[in-house]
Amino acid sequence: MPRFHCPQRLGPGQTLDLPPEAAHHAARVLRLAVGDAVVLFNGEGGEYPAAITHIGKHNVTVKTGAWSERECESPLDVRLAQAVSAGDKMDFTLQKAVELGIRSIQPLLAERCVVKLAGERAEKRVQHWQGVVVSACEQSGRNRVPAVAPLKTLPNWLGEPNEAGLRLLLSPFAEHSLSELEHPAGPVTLLIGPEGGFSENEVKTAGSRGFTPVRLGARVLRTETAALAALAAMQARWGDF
Repeated sequence: MPRFHCPQRLGPGQTLDLPPEAAHHAARVLRLAVGDAVVLFNGEGGEYPAAITHIGKHNVTVKTGAWSERECESPLDVRLAQAVSAGDKMDFTLQKAVELGIRSIQPLLAERCVVKLAGERAEKRVQHWQGVVVSACEQSGRNRVPAVAPLKTLPNWLGEPNEAGLRLLLSPFAEHSLSELEHPAGPVTLLIGPEGGFSENEVKTAGSRGFTPVRLGARVLRTETAALAALAAMQARWGDF
């Protein structure tokens, strides 16, 4: 059943218009008709079954049914700190990370990042990434939308107060593998480097801020592969896989 994110207060028996992008997708891409069933969620948990009552040139109107508390969140709280990658790699990483249950996303600019973003360009890119996350939630059935934080440089982010929980940095040169770690008692922050990896100085700085280097086997993984492989492995060991 098609699912649409509606970032507003929702209630049973409510008549409302879908957001413009959702309306376009429903009417022009999926070619839904009046009477078709859909599901709405606002990102705060739970969902509402709804039915299309009107399709206009620029709007799609629906009426909600009773609230459902259905959730599919993973019990594992992982926050992804991902160095920005080039092309559509970043979109792919964030999309799949959401499908794998990530709770929040911090995009970072590291020394070896190919992409350079600042100012309005950076703000627009973050908005785009948030849209990618929303679409991934619609597709995967998640009713809670992970937030994409404003873009930061790695030094500035590392200089902020430490978050509680396990802090991991993926490195092919680490002494210990992910399989050697104990079940985390709290949240996990996963730090992933750019295409060229982190510099030696960045690794040292991260280590001084409580990050433990870990490896995923003996092979060097691409930035978009590393994050997803680590997330899948953690979900299998400690989550709901």
